[in-house]
Amino acid sequence: VAMCVDDVVVVGAEPLFFLDYIAIGKLKAETVEPIVAGIAHGCRLSGCALVGGEMAEHPGVMDADDYDLAGFVVGAVDRPKMIGPELVQEGDVILGLPSSGIHSNGYSLVRKVAIEGRTVDELNEPLDELVGESLADAVLRPTTIYAGALIAALKAGAPIHAMAHITGGGITENLDRALPAHLDALIDRGDTEADGAFPVPAWDVPPVIDYMVRAAGLSADEAYRTFNMGVGMAVICAPDDVDDVAEALEEQGFPPFLMGECVAGTGNVVYR
Repeated sequence: VAMCVDDVVVVGAEPLFFLDYIAIGKLKAETVEPIVAGIAHGCRLSGCALVGGEMAEHPGVMDADDYDLAGFVVGAVDRPKMIGPELVQEGDVILGLPSSGIHSNGYSLVRKVAIEGRTVDELNEPLDELVGESLADAVLRPTTIYAGALIAALKAGAPIHAMAHITGGGITENLDRALPAHLDALIDRGDTEADGAFPVPAWDVPPVIDYMVRAAGLSADEAYRTFNMGVGMAVICAPDDVDDVAEALEEQGFPPFLMGECVAGTGNVVYR
């Protein structure tokens, strides 16, 4: 649900309805009920309706305990109210909304470096590196859904120029979607740590992401192209409107932080 609704909201579209598809090896109520309940909860958070879907049982094709989920959302926005790269100007400010953790991308690497080869007991053991949380809880934390709050802020008149949902490809390969061809996003990646190994951004990075970056031995460029690095959604506005946009977002429960600015360039994300 998060991947769908937070993708359509970046143009200012309000999610209207969602449909799901569940393929499963053997239909069991105790498996399907919490899945459907989770989908419905995600729809409520984003303000859209779960209007139907399909549940397909595939014995002999899928293992009994295997399942696969898919879904799509329909959203709507009046064309004059659409936001996007065409509104972004040189000097615009880039704000970030905090992520809850890994969100829904990068799990192939997560499984490889932190999950495979560990027992269930090891995965459920509290870790100091995760501030007392277990790996199991940290990697299963639900993706934050921003759509409902962002639509409310837009309806309240927040003068947002563009937004970017930070998903697969990280900040590097998603923020550029909100840029016109003649501008770059200049992001303040922060000062390097004492050992000089990794820059520490001005915003908070969830411990689970820091853990995965270190476990995988990623460079800063690799990390910012793989994980969201603590930024679930980027919001671009004029410098004179930062206070108004920040206030509107704070009222919806998402206090933003400063990430950088838009400068002359060629439509890329660059780091300072």
